[in-house]
Amino acid sequence: MHLLVGLGNPGKAYARTRHNVGMWTIERAAARWSIHLASRGITQRGSGRLGSEFIELAGLLDWMNLTGPPLKGLLREFKIKPDNLILIHDDLDLEPGRLRIKQGGGAGGHNGIKSVIEALGTPQFTRVKIGIGRPAPGLDAADYVLQPVTQDEMAVFTPCLERAVDALECLIHRGLSTAMNQFNIREKPMPDEA
Repeated sequence: MHLLVGLGNPGKAYARTRHNVGMWTIERAAARWSIHLASRGITQRGSGRLGSEFIELAGLLDWMNLTGPPLKGLLREFKIKPDNLILIHDDLDLEPGRLRIKQGGGAGGHNGIKSVIEALGTPQFTRVKIGIGRPAPGLDAADYVLQPVTQDEMAVFTPCLERAVDALECLIHRGLSTAMNQFNIREKPMPDEA
């Protein structure tokens, strides 16, 4: 069994903000895999199969910086070890729309990841990072991640979210190494862009 969790902040005020790209990915995965997400407290959850693999989807566990304890509770509820957890979240250090898959490592300044590592007592879980880019000079990073995305940004995020669901399918069916090799590459520029 795999547990796929998209990080974000609960409530309509935060639904379209950059910090919620993890939850957007869970919503896209649920739609593609015909899994119904139902509200359970502040969590959106659903169960289903992806081929022969049983999966649990969850999003919006708590405020971003408090994600760890409820996530630990989910792992205990489903009797899942951290190495079967796939966490999807935003990343300021990747340009908008870029994906990076990795296992382990530090929090990289991400308070949600910091909370998860502290609660689980280990950094050894898989992450699917979705680039949101850095804020413009003079704009605080905390303010930037909580701003709604623009229409131009959404045009970049929409295909990225589809690729993120492709990456989740690859992780589940073909494993970490194959998914990293396939999705951690930078798109090659067209000849006139080189």
